Formats: sequence, structure tokens, C-alpha cells
Amino acid sequence: MRGNIPIRRALISVSDKSGIVSFAKSLASHNIEIISTGGTAKKLQEAGLQVLDVSSITGFPEMLDGRVKTLHPAVHGALLGVRDEPSHVSAMQEHSIEPIDLICIDLYPFEKTITKSNVSDEEVIEQIDIGGPAMIRSAAKNHNYVTVITNPKQYELVLADLETHQGETTYELRSDFAREAFARTASYDATINQWMEGSTLGFPPQLHLTSTLEQTLRYGENPDQAAAVYKDPQFQGPSVVTASVVAGKPLSYNNLMDAAAALELVQDLQTAMNLPAAAIIKHANPCGAAAHESICEAFSNAWKSDPLAAFGGIVSLSGHVEADLARTISHGEKFLEVIVATSFSEEGIDILSSRWKNIRLLAIGDDPRQQAWQQLRSVEGGILVQELQPVQADPNNWEHVAGPSPSTTQLQDATLAWIACGHLKSNSISIVDKCTLIGGGMGQVDRVSAAKVAIERAGEQLTTASSPVAGSDAFFPFSDGPELLIDAGVTCIVQPGGSVRDQETIELCDSRDVTLLHTGTRRFRH
Repeated sequence: MRGNIPIRRALISVSDKSGIVSFAKSLASHNIEIISTGGTAKKLQEAGLQVLDVSSITGFPEMLDGRVKTLHPAVHGALLGVRDEPSHVSAMQEHSIEPIDLICIDLYPFEKTITKSNVSDEEVIEQIDIGGPAMIRSAAKNHNYVTVITNPKQYELVLADLETHQGETTYELRSDFAREAFARTASYDATINQWMEGSTLGFPPQLHLTSTLEQTLRYGENPDQAAAVYKDPQFQGPSVVTASVVAGKPLSYNNLMDAAAALELVQDLQTAMNLPAAAIIKHANPCGAAAHESICEAFSNAWKSDPLAAFGGIVSLSGHVEADLARTISHGEKFLEVIVATSFSEEGIDILSSRWKNIRLLAIGDDPRQQAWQQLRSVEGGILVQELQPVQADPNNWEHVAGPSPSTTQLQDATLAWIACGHLKSNSISIVDKCTLIGGGMGQVDRVSAAKVAIERAGEQLTTASSPVAGSDAFFPFSDGPELLIDAGVTCIVQPGGSVRDQETIELCDSRDVTLLHTGTRRFRH
């Protein structure tokens, strides 16, 4: 039946009880009988509502610590029975099964439980709902006759339907809610599967994605491409997807991509160098990066890296933005699209918003970084999955293979150079001086060209640098790239090593008194 259906009996059982009393009272005002279970029944009864306990329907008490309470023909027959099929009607009458016309169920909070720190497997397993998904699927299957609610956001829509149609719901609403119900149970099961797969090694035989729509975007990379952003409900660390937009208009697809890249770079810098850090991203590549004891100086140095490229860029900062930092950022001939920081003071927001009317300010909070284990990329016909690792830099694990022993200053600069080249698109070369990125060569098809671009972009900063350091995201296949960098003034090079011609580069560095460090790992970024 695709018409309106009167609601006479409703079953309510929710974990999130916000708004449920008001909703149940509104149902009762339409003379709808309410059936409930456990804590939900208690809350409704305490609010003065008449509630029929589900055990009075099934004839069995809740048992096994609540694991079994609704798994009974009296419940599922009441949901699945086809109301205008004579054989169904006859069977329901024979077994004294009264139809249930509406259910409101939101499932145990499994997703929330697995994000808790130090949660045991036993606690997680107890939050795997069995009866809830079964009832949701029964009601959704029979949506011709049953209204299934799985989200508090749907309460008002149901009440509006009941008010408009004198206690009845429309087929359109029931159909929409059934679709959402199946999506909910699919997501729930996929999250359980993902959690269980996470306890095993290797990649799962099937990949289930459980992201939820956060918002549709104005467009994608280009105006003729539709786009949206989805949220990973299990991720709890700092993220531009869930950041609070404290000022400015909504972000675009490109804004989000660049803001995420900027945040990732700043997090890697702060972890490796234990200093306040700033990064500026343009078209997914760092055009400014610096670390300093002063966050204001870190930003100023990052901007000086390449002011031309930084114009219109995306900034990420490792700390709180107060008035002094806001004035530093807004001073001079600058233009910025987005600023990502842990938080902003009211004065800082006013200063930046007054300087740029449409600037987006994203507060990500100060929760500890949570590292996702996998990175997904779609290609035509499939999805590529790889282990996701931050760009790490630990000079204590690097090998000093040529030239003078590195100074403390050189090791600091080499740390930033290694992280920066790991965030530049491959092939990449970074040049750093005084904990500031001064030149980057990125996205080249050969390493010599990457070195040339980095030198060119460093420009005059390279000629006045005290002891510049270069980083390479992969080994130099020949010594020609290192020779270009040394001729330009570089005094230290950090690279993975591993070329069959490594000895040529080692001999070159030894002959030119240039320090050469091997990390032993490669940091391609495609």
C-alpha cells in the first residue's frame, strides 16, 4: 500500500535519549500506544507517560543481561505482517499479534565506544546491537505499512506528517526513512567489520567504507564538478572536516584539500622539531614552512619563504591565534584564503575578519593527533589502499656517510628539509635555512629538474643563506643533482640513499666538504 497509514502503536527503544520524552509525548497526543524497553521505558514512565513494556507483548522477560528482549515473533510479526494480505492477517489474529506501525530505534553506541581510550574488547562487543538492527530491517522492509525512525533529526518530520495528515504518515516519508534505515544498518555493520578486521594483520578481503555526509560543496576542483565531503565517524583527532568554522564562508573542495595538507605538514613539523610551526600550502604543495620558538616568527618566516606563491594560500599554525599573531598575519600586502589553528581568540577573529572579509578560520581544537592506518585513493575501476604514515624525521637514526659531522643547526634544518620534501609532490627537492623552507622543487619527472626548480625558487635567499641544507624525497641516481645544489651553496644534503651510484655522490660530497646524510627511507608523494 502506497498511501497514508494511521499510526496506532509505536515501539521506542533508544540509546540517545535526547528529545525522546518530548517526541513520545507528541505521539501520545495522537492517541498512539507506546511500547518500550529497559532504560527508555523507565525514562518515559518517569516523565508521566503510559508505556507498555515489551515483555508484556512477548510474554518473556528481558534476559541474558538485555541481549534478548525483542527477538520474538510477537515483535517481528507485528512489524513484518502485510496488513492487506489475508493470510498474514489471519496468522496475526491466530497468534494474537497486534501490528506495530512505527518504531524509533537508534542502535547501541558501537561507533562511540570504539573511539574511547583503553576500551576493552569485551566492552566493545557488548555494544554490538542485535535486536535493534533486526527490528529496523523488519520495519524498513515493510515500509509500505511501517514508519521506521533511526535518527533524532527525523522526529520533527514525523510529527509534521502526523499533524498534517491527522495521525497518519505518507508513503513518501516512510520510503525515505526506510532507505535511511538500511543505510544506517549497513554503516553499523561495516563499522563492526572494520573494527574486527583492525585486529588482524594485512588488508581485509572486502573494504567497507562507513563515512557519513558532512556537507555538499559549492563545486569540486573545477566549477563543472559536483563535490561533497564525508566524515569518518571513528576519527577523533584534529581534522579540517570536523573543524569549527569560526569565521568566513563554507570551504570549497580545493580549500579542504589544501587545508588538510597544511595541517598534516604542521603536525609532522611540530612532532619532529618540538617547536611551534607554520605552513603555507598552495595547490597541495608547501610554499612556506618554518619552525621557531615564537609562533609569530614561525609564521613570518614561512611567509618569507615565497611571498609570491603564498599569496592566496592556505595557512596552518600549531597553536592558538591571539591578537599579536593575528596582527602579524594580517600585516602587509598579503591575501589568505584559510587559516587553520588549534583555536582563535575573539580579538584574533575580529582582526583577521576585518582584514579579509571572506577568510575562513578553522579551529581544530587541541586533541592529540590520531593517526589513521590507511589512505584511500580512487582510480577508475577500483580503490588503492596503502598504510598511512606521517613523515617522520629522527636524525639519530640517520647515517652520516660523507663530509664534516653535521652541526646541531644543520640537523635541525635537515629535519625540516626532510619533512618538507616529503610533503612536496614527487620528484621533490627542498632547500632550508634557519629552520625555514626557502626553496622547493616539486612534481618534476627527473631529480635534476627538481633541484633546478628548488634553486630557482630559493633565489636570493640562497645566496645570503648561512649554511643551507637540501632534502631529496628519493635517492639521487647520479651525482649531477647534488652537484647543482652544492654549486648553489648547499652545505648539507639529506636523502634516502640506496642508489647503485651512491659512491659517486659520497665522493663528490667528501671532495666539496659537504655533509651527506642517509635516512634509509623514501618519501614519495604522488
